Amino acid sequence: MSFGIWTGKVLKRGQPNEYMGKIMPIHKVGAISRTYRHIERYRQILSVLFRYGFGDILDALHIGRYIEIALPKRVKREQERIEELTLPERVRMAMEELGPTFIKMGQILSTRPDLIPMEFITQFEKLQDDVPPFPFEDIKTTVESELKAPIATIFRDFDETPVAAASLGQVHRATLATGEDVAVKVQRPDIKKTIGVDLEIMLHLATLLEQNVDACQIYHPTRIVTEFAETITKEIDYKNEAFYIERFARQFSGDPTVYVPKVFSDVTTARVLTMEYIDGVKASDIDRLEAEGFDRGVIAARGADLIFEQILVHGFFHADPHPGNIVILPGNVVCYLDFGMMGRIDRQTREDIVDLVVAVVRQNEAKATDVLLRLTTQDVLVNRRKMELDVSDLTMQYLGKSLKEIDAGQLLRQFMDLISHHRLQIPPDLFMMIKAITTVEGLGTVLDPDFDFAGAATPFIKNIRMERMHPKRVAGDMLNSGAEVIHLVKEIPGAFRDILKQAKSGGTTIKFEHRGIEPMQKTLDQVSNRISFAIVLSSLVMGSSLIVLAGVPPLWHDIPVIGIIGFLGAGMMGFWLLYSIIRHGRM
Repeated sequence: MSFGIWTGKVLKRGQPNEYMGKIMPIHKVGAISRTYRHIERYRQILSVLFRYGFGDILDALHIGRYIEIALPKRVKREQERIEELTLPERVRMAMEELGPTFIKMGQILSTRPDLIPMEFITQFEKLQDDVPPFPFEDIKTTVESELKAPIATIFRDFDETPVAAASLGQVHRATLATGEDVAVKVQRPDIKKTIGVDLEIMLHLATLLEQNVDACQIYHPTRIVTEFAETITKEIDYKNEAFYIERFARQFSGDPTVYVPKVFSDVTTARVLTMEYIDGVKASDIDRLEAEGFDRGVIAARGADLIFEQILVHGFFHADPHPGNIVILPGNVVCYLDFGMMGRIDRQTREDIVDLVVAVVRQNEAKATDVLLRLTTQDVLVNRRKMELDVSDLTMQYLGKSLKEIDAGQLLRQFMDLISHHRLQIPPDLFMMIKAITTVEGLGTVLDPDFDFAGAATPFIKNIRMERMHPKRVAGDMLNSGAEVIHLVKEIPGAFRDILKQAKSGGTTIKFEHRGIEPMQKTLDQVSNRISFAIVLSSLVMGSSLIVLAGVPPLWHDIPVIGIIGFLGAGMMGFWLLYSIIRHGRM
């Protein structure tokens, strides 16, 4: 018996299903030519998929013949056990059995409600990558191979028992020959090769699904695999993590409320990361925090301040701030661990997020819809009217509430549901940001039930709004715009030169027709006068902007007087130009 793959329960072929409708027809596909060299791993993957009730699609793709020899009778008996499981549960269990690459993919997908249904996200959030540690001999071989020296000459002491073990690597405590206590993260043997093989197979299966299963096309499986490949490729290069740690440390170099472990670059490579060993209290260990006299309210407030500062000020944030990655040091100092997953938010996106929150406070659904469309990409035509109505329903929940009273995490989650409903796509970093905010919010509530998370966001939101209106920021933006205009003007002669060359070579035909040259000459005179006037006006604005940025004295309220006069003059000239255009079209 074969089994349907798009149902919440194991189905016989032809039965209706609750997720995708009936299984769509699948065209005949060729052999798996790209993966012959990985045939054993391919058979293993297909065997697991068959065991968890995905036999129908394997049969329809003519892939089942590759696993016939790997299907003992117990597999068919196990299929009866999974009949009571839902489809998301079966996918999650299959991922757990298939190992680190699939587990990591599920964990990343758990933050992407724009890509997969919520039923799957709920299951993927349960994925754990805890695995048995690999032998110390492998650790020693990797360390000595990467650092080009015997382990005994680099480390005075190296604990053979790992502090933590995960799917990609494990961490050991050690002491450098120079005396510093360190944590050494060592990559699993051949993990890069394993991930490479799995990614190749994943991409091939995703391509088959996208090309042949109509119901899968809206989820863009090849795009999902490609994005995942980029993410995990960065994560398995520990030099990237070392760079992230050092950048994060510079970001908070003058902040006594946060501590960032030191990286020992001379004993760090792509497969070995050596950093300062931190002995603190896990943020989730409430009993120990209480016993050792830590202030849970202060810790919650600092955690919120830090995540909002990372996102709204620096635009570079820890994307996985779960309690296991945060330890508390004496003085209620917050220390982050595991910098393998970091996010970036540019200035424009930060300002769009603030605009979204403010639009909700002001009940401006049109503005909120505009911001959402700026933040997203659309593969399908968006029904803007329907989207505005949905946004209006959402904003009504916050009617009469001030900025401080709005739960930022809850608001962002609601918008994510709305975005998912309208089949919009959001950049991965934005989803990581939302995940980080909600994680810190949950931890803060555990630490202090009276914790005011929304209140912590308010000062950062107000600062961004004030910064946008500061004269120096406005002047800087105008200067940048002016520079773009100048660049465009510089390109015009070259463009004309290209046109002339094309005309000389016979590639361009230009037809001239003389009809009343006098009115046109008068119009050209008016246009040239206005252009000259506009150039003078632009020069005055740019010159005043430079004076304001340079802070040339004398000053009035920290703003150069000459710059103010220049802006006033430019404003008067601008009004005169506008008036002359409106009235009779003459200067």
